[in-house]
Amino acid sequence: MTDPGQPGPPGQPVRLEVVARFVDIATDALGDAREEIDALNVFPVPDGDTGTNMFLTMSTARESLRQVLREAGLGRIAGDAHAGPPVPGAVRPEHLVLALRALARGALMGARGNSGVILAQMLGAIAGHLERATPDVRAATLVAGSLAEATAASYAAVGEPVEGTILTVARAASEAATEAAAAPGARSRDVYVAAAAAARDALLLTPQQLPALAAAGVVDAGGRGLSVILDAAETALTGRRRLSGPVRLGHHQIPLPAPEPDGADAADQTATPAYEVMYLLEPTSAEAVAELRARLAEIGDSLVVVGSDDLWSIHVHVDDAGAAVEAGIAAGRPHQVRITHFDDSVHGHGGGHGHGRPGSHGAGTTRRTGRAVVAVSAGPGLAALFEDAGALAVPGGPGERPSAGLLLEAVRRTGAAEVVILPNDHDSLRTAEIAARTAEEDGDVEVAVVPSRAQVQGLAALAVHEPGRAFGSDVLEMTAAARHCRHGAVTEASKRAITSAGPCEPGEVLGVVMGDFAVVGQDRLGVAVEVLTRLLAVGGELVTIVGGEGSGDLAARLAAHVETVHPGVDVVTYDGGQPRYSLLLSVE
Repeated sequence: MTDPGQPGPPGQPVRLEVVARFVDIATDALGDAREEIDALNVFPVPDGDTGTNMFLTMSTARESLRQVLREAGLGRIAGDAHAGPPVPGAVRPEHLVLALRALARGALMGARGNSGVILAQMLGAIAGHLERATPDVRAATLVAGSLAEATAASYAAVGEPVEGTILTVARAASEAATEAAAAPGARSRDVYVAAAAAARDALLLTPQQLPALAAAGVVDAGGRGLSVILDAAETALTGRRRLSGPVRLGHHQIPLPAPEPDGADAADQTATPAYEVMYLLEPTSAEAVAELRARLAEIGDSLVVVGSDDLWSIHVHVDDAGAAVEAGIAAGRPHQVRITHFDDSVHGHGGGHGHGRPGSHGAGTTRRTGRAVVAVSAGPGLAALFEDAGALAVPGGPGERPSAGLLLEAVRRTGAAEVVILPNDHDSLRTAEIAARTAEEDGDVEVAVVPSRAQVQGLAALAVHEPGRAFGSDVLEMTAAARHCRHGAVTEASKRAITSAGPCEPGEVLGVVMGDFAVVGQDRLGVAVEVLTRLLAVGGELVTIVGGEGSGDLAARLAAHVETVHPGVDVVTYDGGQPRYSLLLSVE
């Protein structure tokens, strides 16, 4: 990826800063579109996790890239706001090579689901193509070639390619990129603009190519995810952020298949494999990988085998999960084995089962069971609220945010096979994701992070937590509850500063609306009323007020105001005991 306005380092027509910027934008964009993409997911299995899988895959790739940059002393490029800018000459060609390799390997290591594995293969192909670039290649030709190689790699990785999927969208994008690159004077940004536009057009045609999509009234979920990524590439190169258009991408509610009939009629029903099996493989040889691919094609479908040399990622849908794992053992050393029972994920009968890991298949370790929630709490009262709801509370909040190690220890302490982490703080979100990934790599546990950025969002998510349904469905419901919870807070300025609401002096009262300092005043109740008024501007049925340390009767006074001015809105108050914030507020 190049920036036409800036030359790359000697010997490389690619700028490291632009690569890192693209990865950041793409990861954040997938996070924002995660729920939407999950809701589109009906093919090949309606398990509602395509957006989550693509986001997690990209997140792991980003963290791998950032780690390499930090080790090279390029913290600012890695996204560390407090790191100083690189000194002139600090970015060397070998840094780009290391970063591209880290991006590819991180994606492969973190790949989740069919879509995540395909995305990892595409990122690996792009990274490899960029790494092999020579100084004489035109930037437009280089990026078009990388997209073409990514498309070819994605088709090669899939056992039986199906049109109307992410593959179709990838091909349309790469063909448009190749055509754009051939134009006289074409720049890399022109190539990505053309590719992103072609992906959006191809995405809207996927229901015409795949009957399952037409019947559900949606576009392909994986194709939508790829379109989001290409839009991110366009943004990284042009600075223009594309807004969602008026086109309705889908109207589908994922249906639960009818119970299979008893007796002979059951044999007439269209059968689908019972398990999704994924693992990383260190093969004994290239021939062993080929033999494994052939064996898995015999016993399953939705086969994706991607990787190179000493590490491969395997994905297949089968009825005999044990046979798929045994085939991997015959080919080399499989690890990070993940087995999901589709009856659990689609019908909602998971109850903590169906997410097998290496330790659950005779590895000699104590079997973890059930599901647990780990919640970061900013005060003793909040900790009590989380624990009363069944969560394991970890102290956190401003000034004492938990480390990844502390969250990892909490996950292990639950003893559960499935764990949900509620970071409940923007600055703890990345730490929680690192802890989750480490826990999954180290043990027999499935971990998901609900992106709650405020304590009250965590409370809202926990309120809809239901251990009896499938793990993925539970995480989706909790994520939706957190995101639909509008939140605010009341605190005091500790120093002179400029806020979105104007300048403030030490001791003045600040009102926070959705993470932004939006009100400056002298009276805590007056500021609280203004914050709540803004949160209720678009409606709401329930107001939650959490009083902080030393806030006295402020929560009760605000509750009385709600009951008087908004009689149709329910209100509940809690003593959270959190420092720094007199009140935490939410509207649902």
